[in-house]
Amino acid sequence: MRGVGHIVRLAKAAWRSRRWLIAGAAAACVVLVIGLLWPMDAQHYLSVGASSQVFDRNEKLLYAFLNDEQQWQFSRPLSEISPYLVQATIATEDQRFCDHAGVDFVAIGRAALQNVTRARIHSGASTLTMQIVKQADDLDRSPFNKAVQAWRALRLERNASKDAILEAYLNSAPYGLNLVGCESASRRYFGKPSNELTLAEAATLAALPKSPVGLMPLKRADAALARRNYVLDRMAEEGFISNDDRDRAKAQTLGVTWNEFPQLAPHLAMRLAANMRHGDVVRTTIDLALQERTERALSESLKQFDNEVTNAAAIVVDAGTAQVLARVGSADFYGTPGGGQVDACRAPRSPGSALKPFTYALGIERNVLYAGEMLLDDSLDYGLYNPENYDGKYRGLVSATYALRRSLNVPAVTVLDRLGYDDLHRLLTNSGMNTLVKPADFYGLGLTLGNCEIRLDQLTAAYCMLANLGEYRPLQEVTEQSYAPKRVLSEGTCLSLYAMLEQEFPSEFQRDVVRATGYLPRVCWKTGTSTGNHDAWAFVFNRQYVVGVWLGNNDAKASKYLVGARAALPLAARIFRGLPQKSSPDWPDFGDAMRTVKVCADTGLPASQWCPHTATETLPASQFTNRRCDVHYPLAREEDGVTQRWPVSAKGWDLAKVTATEDVIAGDASRKEGLRIIAPTNNSEFVLASEPNADKIRLRSSVDASADVNWYLDGQHLGSSGPANRLFVDLTEGTHTLTCMAASGATDSATYTVAAPGERSEFRESWR
Repeated sequence: MRGVGHIVRLAKAAWRSRRWLIAGAAAACVVLVIGLLWPMDAQHYLSVGASSQVFDRNEKLLYAFLNDEQQWQFSRPLSEISPYLVQATIATEDQRFCDHAGVDFVAIGRAALQNVTRARIHSGASTLTMQIVKQADDLDRSPFNKAVQAWRALRLERNASKDAILEAYLNSAPYGLNLVGCESASRRYFGKPSNELTLAEAATLAALPKSPVGLMPLKRADAALARRNYVLDRMAEEGFISNDDRDRAKAQTLGVTWNEFPQLAPHLAMRLAANMRHGDVVRTTIDLALQERTERALSESLKQFDNEVTNAAAIVVDAGTAQVLARVGSADFYGTPGGGQVDACRAPRSPGSALKPFTYALGIERNVLYAGEMLLDDSLDYGLYNPENYDGKYRGLVSATYALRRSLNVPAVTVLDRLGYDDLHRLLTNSGMNTLVKPADFYGLGLTLGNCEIRLDQLTAAYCMLANLGEYRPLQEVTEQSYAPKRVLSEGTCLSLYAMLEQEFPSEFQRDVVRATGYLPRVCWKTGTSTGNHDAWAFVFNRQYVVGVWLGNNDAKASKYLVGARAALPLAARIFRGLPQKSSPDWPDFGDAMRTVKVCADTGLPASQWCPHTATETLPASQFTNRRCDVHYPLAREEDGVTQRWPVSAKGWDLAKVTATEDVIAGDASRKEGLRIIAPTNNSEFVLASEPNADKIRLRSSVDASADVNWYLDGQHLGSSGPANRLFVDLTEGTHTLTCMAASGATDSATYTVAAPGERSEFRESWR
């Protein structure tokens, strides 16, 4: 009996022990189930240490930086990765990826059997999910860590989608060198983004994570090729591709070369990087294609200057939005003498005559100037300040439009003299030019001639304001930026500037240049040359685009080539004509913002009742017409008719306020500076009309109202003009020299050219 009792007691003890084992196992199962179901931070495994990247407006990579680990790692969403690469990765690394729950038990069994029967580790069973866990947690290959890895992989699959896991793997897998993720590998080995990979290229990349060093295609091409073909076989076996596709892909060469990562708009990228954290992505307004084209244009343009001009900068802007489409801070970021890393778009330099349009715009805005008003281009004396034209010549009586187009200095200074330089200084600063840090009287009247320092980007923004009909906003370089427009000038004033600055490019003046569409957009342009030929500028605009260009040397060395019209304008024209045509109008609708006014044909001012000849001029609807012609006035006896008086000096010139009387002019007639040929102006150009009585012009001098003068054409006496008579000359083809002589012996001369119908003579003026 004792034996039986002993056996019973042992059985009861065993049962109690087994109960605890069952309870323990059950508790463990509960813990496992709860652990699997308990939420986890999946981002710990799905986030990648990406490189900082700068993109263009179309999500194309412009510039990239190394990440914290000094690796190239460009994160991309799964939708932007080639489907071939996705299929090749699954076929090679984890063919049951879509079916398992994070751990492939079939693969584990197969691997265990192979490893036992072959007495060595022959194959592994890690899934893509397990590999992500291993990379994130930096686990070694111990059996315990393998179990932990499998457990965490199961949990990750419960908390993340298959697409998210696959995306994380493709963005974090090693592909050789310091390349992490398929995007950096695709760009380095094939020079293209991963969504453009061919089947053969995708198979090459999918092979690399197996052994990034042993299969690195730039050094071990044979091994990489063999592994690529294996990947293609696996893709065919898994049904991702047909056998024909596999064979065609196998027939291709490896096609791997070293390709640099994009480094476009480096000055902008470097400036943005200063405020970026590692892994940040910034989307700019730059257009990659236009950026590449503009960088190439600058580099090629400098080749013509015999190394005397070594740097250039350019900005292309969408006129309506002020968004920067292309921005080149130097012609060669690494090879420009004096430092290509210096951003010439932001370097203050002397703008020369590029500021003149703002003087004329302000004159129109302040009602002290009309676009067709006649100004005197002649010697100007302010004591210590004596401005002269760039070529040292004077053109006599010219319209404000002509003076602006030909960039004449004296008329610009006389207009600013009417305004006061404080107003121009205020306009320029209100238009974003914050480099004018000194008070207005420091610059004086020379401000309109560019005796200051301005940045290319800020001056381009100011021209964009003109193009955008008076609304100013800073240039936008990043898509997240947003600037509210600020009205600086009236719409009518800017429309007047459109009419004044519209010109064909010199290269297009004598030939019919049209696009393939048969239409060449209208353009406005203005150039600038700094004193001493240190800087050359050009600005081109219409309603669609604005292009600003600067050429010079980083050390400010002067060059004979640094003339705006000769160096900068051809480059700006090339860039502008290469811009894509928009569907929106390239020219503004003048509409109700402008009106037609009767003006004096001689002075361009609104006509008074005494003006004998009138014409029509288009002026801003808001511009006053109180400044009327004061040149014509009645003689003492009404029956004697109307005579005229002209100022004798460019200083204080204003044909609405002629202070000189007839007697003063008569008294000055014997002095050289008192006698001037008013019409035709020096260097005038005429085209024969070939109509009866049309090919003749009236000769006029500054003293016609008070004294007789004799006229000579090419040395032959023509006749005389004066208070009682007028003199006309018939136009004949060729270049002619006209001279007038007063009774005192004082003389003045002018040259003019006459062309046959259909012919256009070359530009004879020297633009700045």
